[in-house]
Amino acid sequence: MRKFIRFLVRHIPRPWLIRMSYIFRWLILPFYKGKNHSCPICGGEFRKMLPYGNKGAENRLCPKCLSLERHRLMWLYFEHRTDLFTAPNKLLHVAPEQPFLERFKKLENLDYTTGDLLSPIADVKMDIMDIPFEDNRFDVVICNHVMEHVESDIKAMQEVLRVLKPGGWALLQVPINYTYKETHEDLSIIDPKERERIFGQYDHVRWHGLDYGKRLASAGFDVDENRFIDEFSDEEIDRYRLPKGEILYVAKKANAVS
Repeated sequence: MRKFIRFLVRHIPRPWLIRMSYIFRWLILPFYKGKNHSCPICGGEFRKMLPYGNKGAENRLCPKCLSLERHRLMWLYFEHRTDLFTAPNKLLHVAPEQPFLERFKKLENLDYTTGDLLSPIADVKMDIMDIPFEDNRFDVVICNHVMEHVESDIKAMQEVLRVLKPGGWALLQVPINYTYKETHEDLSIIDPKERERIFGQYDHVRWHGLDYGKRLASAGFDVDENRFIDEFSDEEIDRYRLPKGEILYVAKKANAVS
């Protein structure tokens, strides 16, 4: 299974992976039922999670809703630290992930819009560097692991800021290389194998470093580098398969000056 998933992630374009996943998860689910781990998003319980990633790392992907560690942490943050599930909110979800998409659509309090350049499950075809919505439209923007793909992450951040209402917030996650003090990017590298060697994945153009919060601030956000993960015990982290040490980058737009 590990080698099979590794092959899919490395060689199958993302739109096709999304289409295939709907069938794949129902075929594989019966083989992973158990009590060792649970997913806070779908409520499923499993003997272990599926492997995932370029290296096929074990025990990562929920067999039922296909959430990864970061998704499960984000969901718990939304549930326990925000009003996303209860208050009226206009939500823009960039590059919508399946475990979130299905559940957000069912929430009657959300005015929910999804957008992506390639995804077959998004409502609107859009480039995050040129978001096709007016200023101050959304209360919340969720954008997870997108900024490492685009030509200018700063421009993308500024666009997210523009479409947020004053007082609104965004959760803007990226892969962080914690050994880098500063972000490393090089748009001249176009060979997929070289990108994978330098940036960790064939379609990445940068490794964000520990300065990611400062980059968000330079785009105009008030940034909370939130360590919500520290509120969980080691047992809970293993039970839910959460990402140890992950920082949640909660980027807020200042209230309008009266």
